[in-house]
Amino acid sequence: MAVMMQAFYWDAPVKEDKRGEWWNTVREKVPQLATSGFNSLWLPPISKAADPNSNGYDPYDYFDLGDIDQKGSVKTLYGNRAELENLIRTMREHNMGAIADMVINHNSGADEEETNPLNGQKMWTKFRPKSGKFPRDWNCFHPSRYERHMVEGENFAGFPHLCHRNPLVYTAMFEYARLLIEELDFDGLRFDFVKGYGAWMIGLLAKYQYQKKDGREFAPFVVGEYWSGPDDIGDWLDKVHAVTDQQVAAFDFPLRYKLKDMCDTPSYDLRKLTDAGSVSAARPFNAVTFVDNHDMQNNEIVNDKLLAYSFILTGDGYPCVYWYDYFNNELARPNTPNGIDALVAAHHAHAGGESSILHADPDLYVMQRAGTESQTGLIYVLNNLGNQWSGRAVKTKWVNKKFKPVAWDGYQAPQPEERTTDGEGSAEFPAPPRGYCVYAPVD
Repeated sequence: MAVMMQAFYWDAPVKEDKRGEWWNTVREKVPQLATSGFNSLWLPPISKAADPNSNGYDPYDYFDLGDIDQKGSVKTLYGNRAELENLIRTMREHNMGAIADMVINHNSGADEEETNPLNGQKMWTKFRPKSGKFPRDWNCFHPSRYERHMVEGENFAGFPHLCHRNPLVYTAMFEYARLLIEELDFDGLRFDFVKGYGAWMIGLLAKYQYQKKDGREFAPFVVGEYWSGPDDIGDWLDKVHAVTDQQVAAFDFPLRYKLKDMCDTPSYDLRKLTDAGSVSAARPFNAVTFVDNHDMQNNEIVNDKLLAYSFILTGDGYPCVYWYDYFNNELARPNTPNGIDALVAAHHAHAGGESSILHADPDLYVMQRAGTESQTGLIYVLNNLGNQWSGRAVKTKWVNKKFKPVAWDGYQAPQPEERTTDGEGSAEFPAPPRGYCVYAPVD
């Protein structure tokens, strides 16, 4: 399974004095990230937004990628089309995929206010983008003659909601997706705020038979941001899968909140990690797991965040690492066994096969990955005690097998000793105080 990085955070170009230069900034990091084992980068919204300093989640002109003087700037906050293409080309040279952020629910920055005749209300819905593509008026938004009542979704920041059943809107969204995949060479689509429109729209965009420049038909990776509990996310996945034969994933918000509690709540009971109340537990092949992202402002994990990364990089799902944690919080820790880089390496080499919980009590969690033809499997140990090493003898699938520690961290984190299972496959596997250890079988 691959590892993704969210290659931005909120206001990153502003905070790092890189306005209009973020595509170039990310491009400079591509060789390092590829060497560290990242397979794809999730990039922020690429289109011109309503304000020069906008993060892109209030799109104005979908087809201006930073080359037209409108809304107070030429470039977007991140750069222009040529710089974006250069970034993706560099990613290709390093065998990395690109995931586009699709904000297709709401728009902002309209050029004129107009009265919607269906409800008599004045709304900012008259758009005259200078790209000349996708001009729109009140009938492109809810309420519309194509869908008078908004039967799905919820309001978002007061922005007008697009009515996807209008053929003009429907066609523009297909044209935009084709631009991303067929012209710009993106591999995947991350759909923002999918509560705001019907699952049928994502299903159709996922199912379209895209064609790359070399003539290959291409099916993109698709993941939706449905910020809710496991049941709601499961219902949404069922709705999407009912209208497409493509595998569609969802971000695992339920797991993320469990991980925040684990890291930030004193005396957290690790047995809470064993239930089925997450996307990765119920649908491991449809889960994108993460620790923090750009939406978690004022709700970030603040303590022992590597515990959370150790969990997602050894467990089920498609793990996503946050740029801010990797670079700004300096959790990469390259060339050591004590950071994200070591966990990514362990993920690729060892974290395959069926997951089995071998032991769980309030303070200790032990999990086994059984391995595949290309991945050895592993034993993962999580210790919640803050003042002592802790371990437990567990029965593994490996008989008379030596294990070496390949990644670990904690309050006291000297290198753990190698372990060897007995004739029944049992051995004790410890982890440092308030820490973790990943053990891998060796020949």
